[in-house]
Amino acid sequence: MERETELMLFFNIFACMSTGIKKGLVIKSTGSRYKVSDCEGNIIECVIKGKFRVKGIRTTSPVAVGDYVSFEMSGETGTGIITGIDERKNYIIRKASKLSKEAQIIAANIDQLILLATVTQPETHPEFIDRVLVTAEAYRIPAKIVFNKTDIYSADHHLTKDYLLSVYRKVGYDAYSVSLFNDDDIEILAELVKERVTLLAGNSGVGKSSLINKIEPSFNIKVEDISDYHRLGKHTTTFAEMYALSGGGYIIDTPGIKGFGLIDMDKEEIYHFFPEIFRASGKCRYYNCLHINEPGCEVKKQLDEGKIEEFRYRSYLKIFEDNNSKYR
Repeated sequence: MERETELMLFFNIFACMSTGIKKGLVIKSTGSRYKVSDCEGNIIECVIKGKFRVKGIRTTSPVAVGDYVSFEMSGETGTGIITGIDERKNYIIRKASKLSKEAQIIAANIDQLILLATVTQPETHPEFIDRVLVTAEAYRIPAKIVFNKTDIYSADHHLTKDYLLSVYRKVGYDAYSVSLFNDDDIEILAELVKERVTLLAGNSGVGKSSLINKIEPSFNIKVEDISDYHRLGKHTTTFAEMYALSGGGYIIDTPGIKGFGLIDMDKEEIYHFFPEIFRASGKCRYYNCLHINEPGCEVKKQLDEGKIEEFRYRSYLKIFEDNNSKYR
């Protein structure tokens, strides 16, 4: 586990022992109720203090999996009442599906994000991959890409997978291809998450819960029955949940995401989160070039030369054009 996370855990344990204040780690969120692991490893069912909920926080919930919180016990109900959140190291957020709220914090205090993808059954579209990567870049969370289900790929699927791997590796991302039926691949994945707090993200059906079960069979996370179509149990997670790994660290299982709406991002800064576009932008004629139709644009030049992949540039344009100002 990273030193910063270790110090945070030590601080929380010390606070419990020295002051009697109850501190804990949020390991599951259901939107209105939370499971909190306290200093001694006890799991406490918690709710948010009423005033705390409406403190000007424009999200579906102010508390997220991975948060370190303060709470007090209610003698009447036997549940905990969350009264405060420790300062976050980071968090990752997406546009909420509920129209009355602005955003959904998926998880907090993350060491890395692993995006699980497939090129078939179901297909993960490159634009979705790019939106997740852009969000991770914006919130300074290292991201890795893992293409799963290689055991069911056709020759054409392997060509697509190899092309995408080459593109993302060239950009600078660590990218892998695996089958959860291959023990060597499971060892690679287990090493990737060891002693880190890992957020596992991806579309429904790509095998997130099955991957966690392969790394830690004792978890026995519920999946739907295996079918010939998927070759793996279909993901049935409905709320984000954090699991402690026997090799150290945590992995956060998330619900399958159909779309990944970006939020609170200035149009002028979007290109910063495409590493290859940002690198090329330093040679543009104008410092405020948006890489759309400006003269002397190095990004468009490298696009024409094939140095920047067309689908990546299309993702940039789509994100840029999605709104007139910020993503709301």
